[in-house]
Amino acid sequence: MRAVDIELLSNLSRPTLDPSGERAVVAVTRPHLAADAYVGQLWEVALDGSVPPRRLTRGFRDGSPQFSPDGSALAFLRAAPGEPTQLAVIDARGGEPIIVTDAELGVDAFQWSPDGSTLAFRARVPELGRYGSVDGMSAGAEAPRRLTTLRYRSNGVGYTGDRPARVHLVPSPDLQGAPFVAPIAERDGSTQEASPVTPGVGLSSPEGDAGAFAFSPDGTELWVVEALHDERDIDLNSGVYAYGIEAGESARRVILSPTAGLSIGDLVVGFDDVPVVLASETGESGRDFVARNTGLFVIEGDSATRLTDAETIDLGEVGSRITRAGSDAVLVQNRTCGRVELVSVTRTGDVTPVLDGAVEVTGAAAGNVVVASVQSAESFGDLVVIDGAGHRRLTDFSADIRAAGIVRPREITVPTRDGSTVHGWIVRPEGDGPHPALLMIHGGPFSQYSVHLFDEAQVLADAGYAVVFCNPRGSAGYGEAHGRVIRQKMGSVDLTDVLDFLDGALALDSALDATRLGILGGSYGGYLTAWAIAHDHRFAAAIVERGFLDPEYFVGTSDIGDFFADEYTGTDAALQRSQSPQAVVDQVTTPTFVIHSENDLRCPLGQAERYYASLKRNGVETELLVFPGEDHELSRSGRPRHRVERFEAIIEWWNRYLPV
Repeated sequence: MRAVDIELLSNLSRPTLDPSGERAVVAVTRPHLAADAYVGQLWEVALDGSVPPRRLTRGFRDGSPQFSPDGSALAFLRAAPGEPTQLAVIDARGGEPIIVTDAELGVDAFQWSPDGSTLAFRARVPELGRYGSVDGMSAGAEAPRRLTTLRYRSNGVGYTGDRPARVHLVPSPDLQGAPFVAPIAERDGSTQEASPVTPGVGLSSPEGDAGAFAFSPDGTELWVVEALHDERDIDLNSGVYAYGIEAGESARRVILSPTAGLSIGDLVVGFDDVPVVLASETGESGRDFVARNTGLFVIEGDSATRLTDAETIDLGEVGSRITRAGSDAVLVQNRTCGRVELVSVTRTGDVTPVLDGAVEVTGAAAGNVVVASVQSAESFGDLVVIDGAGHRRLTDFSADIRAAGIVRPREITVPTRDGSTVHGWIVRPEGDGPHPALLMIHGGPFSQYSVHLFDEAQVLADAGYAVVFCNPRGSAGYGEAHGRVIRQKMGSVDLTDVLDFLDGALALDSALDATRLGILGGSYGGYLTAWAIAHDHRFAAAIVERGFLDPEYFVGTSDIGDFFADEYTGTDAALQRSQSPQAVVDQVTTPTFVIHSENDLRCPLGQAERYYASLKRNGVETELLVFPGEDHELSRSGRPRHRVERFEAIIEWWNRYLPV
């Protein structure tokens, strides 16, 4: 796989299932280099395989499909080039979509009401005079911002307090009318204007953003995850609140108080029509988020009961959602040992695998059968149907990337010097070698490398490099204790684990050249790379990307700076410095390429600039590559051309210091 082959990586959304059980619809999105954007459409897939999958829509970027409760309509999010994403509805049989919103900053989520008559959607609402809400007023001409909280920006968004996320309602459109209907806000005299359900600016101004939301079973309320308590700027807790939909019922009531000590992700109506949430516990301080496994909780009365085991079950994969599967069970994604399996959880807490093995489930829908979007070593995303006979693949959106050439990874587990083990993979070019080997370290740290087709490793293997990557202690998927062991001990067993894994891989595969080694990583991986080259000088070169490099200067600059460094490296200055790559930068002699994004608010650009300047002043061979307009997600969802340019720069660096 070459860098330009990212165009062949088709990513699938969470599917939606026709109530008839005959077909599913899924959004298929991919990078497009000529457009320098991500394009995608909805695809219809027959579950019996009687007809090939067919493209249902032709928009520039269509995503997040949801069938209406009766299956007669399909709602989805549509984005046109340079325009904010809006909510669209189409007849389930096909036809011209009707655009039902005109949100200035775009729509990012929606839900159907139980009777299908109404749609709730979430959109950020700008203060008047900001973000283009007044014609001709540029960002530089806006009024100054008076900040009174510690959390006021978010990576990928920017300032949040003056454009809070709110949930609104809009009636579902009449699909028997004209083939195109103007956005609701433009209808002269219309009574169907979208109206906020969560408190408006006058009631809850900077109280916080709306998170997940769901209609109550009878459709009279909307249940919303929010952080509205006085301590929301200190702790990480959130609550669930109910808002009446009928006129005169705007006063909110508490379903679950933030005092329950939960940081809540997804919310659905489950089991016997009660709220069910994905959440992680925040400890006595309300801030102890480190390596907390996400669990499934059922809310009854004013309390939440955990249904899944806190140590061994982790439902916290990025984008994890709850899927209702009848009245007594839900489906969730469990992150485990480099896989993401689909499991069923009952009201009594029984956990049963629905789809496991060497796959990563990215979304599911349930009816008389279950359909799921999955990734594997040979697929970036395909749809499978699961029934009593097992599972059957319905699509092959990765045929082109396989034809372009991919290398199947070798999965290994190696012992460590202290009697533990580390699990990971080797991806290497064809042939006997010896190939220069690169130790790659993931971000997080509470995340995991997985079995899915990994573009980073594939591009490097195509360029002639073997790539070694693993899940050291501190990673997710191996239990809470495995993840929490590096809390306020970063750069300890996590460093020895990755180095021991490299040594184990070199011993197992004679095609890897132990005399020609490089090391690289991003975010926490950038941290551990910078930490490694200050303590181990065997590497010919290094790449430190979007790194967490200076805990002291993380506070007050990062969007998570008020809690991340405190919890991971502690608040004592000496303790922080004992885990800081910046504090030991004078020990680095390895040629180091520093890569960062200009608009990164997670690990701000200053982290890279200070580290790079120190290397430069110390006489280390170094360069700094800064991508304009990009944030922390450059390598995953940055502009396609920037992603290719990043790959080209990385390969050029390795060719310079580790020529093939």
